[in-house]
Formats: sequence, C-alpha cells, structure tokens
Amino acid sequence: MSELLTVSEVANILRVDDTTVRRWVKQGALEAIILPHVNERQAYRIKRETLNKLLAGQSELTHA
Repeated sequence: MSELLTVSEVANILRVDDTTVRRWVKQGALEAIILPHVNERQAYRIKRETLNKLLAGQSELTHA
C-alpha cells in the first residue's frame, strides 16, 4: 500500500503553493483520494506512488 501525502506535503516536495496542488487535483492533472470532510475546504490525499510517477515523467521531459 502506497504512503498517502497531504496537500501541504506534496506542495513542499514540488515547491509550489497548496492552492496549486488543489487546483491540479480539481482539474484532474493530479490523482487524489477525496476524504470525508467537515470543514469548508475539501481534504485530499495523494499517493506517494502517484507523485513519484509525476516526478519520473517530469525527469524524462527535462532529459529528452
């Protein structure tokens, strides 16, 4: 089972703002698990495996 990361953790790894990660999830550019929530803001978790695939794809693009 893959480790689940918070939006903030993913944002720190990618060096972007939390809002950017949330936008990517809403646009379908980044696959995430939607958690039940009580607050106004939707809670997401991103699999470490998904992030690793994204980073591997980025690496391939920069080395092509």
